[in-house]
This record gives sequence, C-alpha cells and structure tokens, in this order.
Amino acid sequence: MRKVEAVEAKLVEYARKGLIGLLTPQANTTVEPEFTILMPPGYAFLNARLVSDRTTIEGRLDDYFAGMADTVNQFANAPIGAYAFACTGASYLQGIAREAEAVKSIEDAKGRPFITAGRAVADALRLLSLARIGLISPYPPGLTEASVGYWRAHGFDVVTVASAYRADDSFHPIYSLSAASAQSALGEAFSADVDAFVLLGTGMPTLGPILSQAGSDGPFALSCMSALAWRSLAVFEPRLMEADGARGYLRGGGWRSRYEATQIKE
Repeated sequence: MRKVEAVEAKLVEYARKGLIGLLTPQANTTVEPEFTILMPPGYAFLNARLVSDRTTIEGRLDDYFAGMADTVNQFANAPIGAYAFACTGASYLQGIAREAEAVKSIEDAKGRPFITAGRAVADALRLLSLARIGLISPYPPGLTEASVGYWRAHGFDVVTVASAYRADDSFHPIYSLSAASAQSALGEAFSADVDAFVLLGTGMPTLGPILSQAGSDGPFALSCMSALAWRSLAVFEPRLMEADGARGYLRGGGWRSRYEATQIKE
C-alpha cells in the first residue's frame, strides 16, 4: 500500500479541515449526494463533471479516463488537498497498470494525491486483510466481467458475483438503480463464503445496504463510494489508515446519522 502523507489544509470557510476535488461522470446522480453524507464537518468538496458525447457506456468510460488530467484543471488554483476520481468502470477497462501510470502522471503534475475509486477499494481491502470478496454489480455483463479481471489483477479472490443490473427505459440503467436493488443483490449473495462484499460502481446507491450489513455478524461490506471517501479523508487524517479507524469509518462511524437524516419518513 502506498504511503500516506498528511496534507496541511489551507483554510477555506466551509473546508477548515480539507477540500477535495471530486470528478464525477456527467449523468451520475449518486456521487455528490453520497459524498455529502460521507464528509465529516470541516470538509468540503468541489465537483467537476467528466463529459463525453459517445453513445456507449464503454466509449464514455474511455473518454472519462483520457480526460482525467483536463478535468482536474477545472479546479484551477483552488486549494485542493486531494483529487477523487468517482468512476470505477474506467479503471476496469484500462487495467491496473495504465491506471497507476495515469495516477502518477497527475500526482506529479499537481503535487497532490489523485485517488481513484478502484484503488481506494483495493487499499481498504488490503488494510483490513479481506482477500476473498463477493461483488455486487450494477453493470451489464461485459463490464461486470472486466471488473472481475480488475480485482483479480489486484490479487483478490473473487468468489461470487451478484447482479443488480436491470436494463430498462430509464435515463440510465445504472444511475436509475435504487438502494433496494443493491440490497436485493446483496441478499442473494449473502450465503457465499467471503470476507467482504464490494458494492461496485459510483452510480448505484450503496450507503443504506452498507449500514444494514454493518450491524450483522456476516461479511464486511463496502462500496466504491464509501472507500473513495475514506481514502480521500485519510489524506488529511492518517489515523484513518489504521485498521481500526478504517473499519469504524467504513461501517458508518460519523456518517450513519447524516444518512438517516436524508431518509424520508412516510
């Protein structure tokens, strides 16, 4: 695991502890709401949209990856302490070697950590010694297969894959998924002999299912979004890179009440 260097935050009125530059796919409706819940007081984020006019998911993901450095430039000279790339599908298609090269290039240019959601999940799994994983996938079959290869290339044993994908006429087959879809897929896979379930993607709502699992004796559960927020915060708070700190945060420590406050009571 890469060494974490604490970043001294420059004081900004609503980010007294740290400011994060968040890169979000153009039609994604989940990243910003979940990141808002996952950020403790004293932290804030600025958002930049990854854009593409290509008509296929794979084509758009390729464009998002190719445009990472240009998208980071949207933040200009804002006092960003860390950059967070909230798009895992692009990492699956490019592979871990190209991803690592691109990350290093941006970090060298900007002098700040550039964190991808995929690498954040890998960091969390290694820190917590969770080697046997089950995947909860919101993707169509081809992208799900690419994700399996990505996690295996990181050295994890992918034991089972459950699909939450539903092709329909909504504005986007992934971003229109509900937390109930993720919860249902998690339930289908629950009997598998795994150390952890990884809820994939940044478009499928995952915080509710993670919290429901956190109170059980079963396998650990985390998502690409929860891992990305954790790893971004760890840039400012190295204690989060200790196993106890990471485990507590990923299970809802500090953000459970903020999630519950967003739930509409009938």
